[in-house]
Amino acid sequence: MLEYLLFFILFPAFAEEIPDYDKPYSPIFTDKPVYTWTDKVRITILAPSWNADRHLIDSIGDYKENPIKISTREHSLEPYRFTETDVNSGIFKAEVILTGFPHDADGNGTIDTIPRTYGNGPTSGFLEVDRDSAITISFEFADGVVLTESAPVSWNLGTIQFSEANFVSNQSAQVKVIDLDMNLNPEGLDHLPIYVSSDSDVAGIKVDAIETSESSGMFITKIFFSQNQPSSGNRLFVTPGDSIYAKYNDYTLPKPYTTSENIEIKTIAKLDSSVPPIGRIKNSQILLSDSFGNEIKSFSTNHQIQIVGSVTNEQNFRQQFVYLFQVKDANDAVLSVSWIQGEISPNQNLDVSQSWVPAKSGTHIIETFVWKSLTDPIPLSHPKFIEIFVE
Repeated sequence: MLEYLLFFILFPAFAEEIPDYDKPYSPIFTDKPVYTWTDKVRITILAPSWNADRHLIDSIGDYKENPIKISTREHSLEPYRFTETDVNSGIFKAEVILTGFPHDADGNGTIDTIPRTYGNGPTSGFLEVDRDSAITISFEFADGVVLTESAPVSWNLGTIQFSEANFVSNQSAQVKVIDLDMNLNPEGLDHLPIYVSSDSDVAGIKVDAIETSESSGMFITKIFFSQNQPSSGNRLFVTPGDSIYAKYNDYTLPKPYTTSENIEIKTIAKLDSSVPPIGRIKNSQILLSDSFGNEIKSFSTNHQIQIVGSVTNEQNFRQQFVYLFQVKDANDAVLSVSWIQGEISPNQNLDVSQSWVPAKSGTHIIETFVWKSLTDPIPLSHPKFIEIFVE
């Protein structure tokens, strides 16, 4: 008899605390306020009165008497087991992966989801869900006392952007897409096709953007620029001055769009040369000749003068340019303006000329300018001038 009493003195027993039916304390939390169709849902329930044994990891929810049910409007998992985070914590957690519904999420003609509903917890659950639905967690805390928490499920409109609005030719560009609906596998890195093009290559390239982490819904890819090689892989042929474009099609649109609709999500940036504009074309000194190309040094009225200039493209890419001729008198009054537009290949030297007939004698100043274009008059070279006297 004495040994029996000592057993209970040395090893006291702990009975489960009876839940307070009148003041049930068991708040339910989800890790996000809103979910998309293929999210992982992490759920926490604070239930200190269900901490049955402070020396063990307890479980709740998988009993018929006090079940936990996780459901959408169409499907449900019940009973679903939650486990305590630590001995004597009274905090219980579980996870469920939403598996969406049959849908082609990237427009390639293939269904990208595997809808399924099964599992009994705490991390083995898969639950089907439609685009516009909700996930509800209900816990029968005690007989006749059911506590619930819900979070909506919906699709999102994606975004795309370049890492910068302006690039130079020796840089690379990062393209980022944020589309939570394309996080199709919340336990792995997903991929998303993106299309990138330029004014010089309107067909462009298709590149693979990779999710930054398992459930981020953020996809990134890097683009490299080339001025002398065709587009291939992640390399885009682009000429300084071009606009560059990135786009993808969003096939998972929120209301009021239907599930069968898609829209093009796009962004734009500019590319310029790493060489300052003023040094991209060499403008040589002006030469004056007769109509046969012979250099002349004396000038008279009503006799034609051929103004000859020379430009050299010192870059490794083609350049559009406009070459301007301007003649002024000694009072800076403009007597003649003319121009030639063209394109010059890498490292090419090109002669340009324009005729002018002096109408009166006196001192004249002949100037030449090399600009990007008439509508975008950015100097590509320093101007040249020569002063002559017309007899």
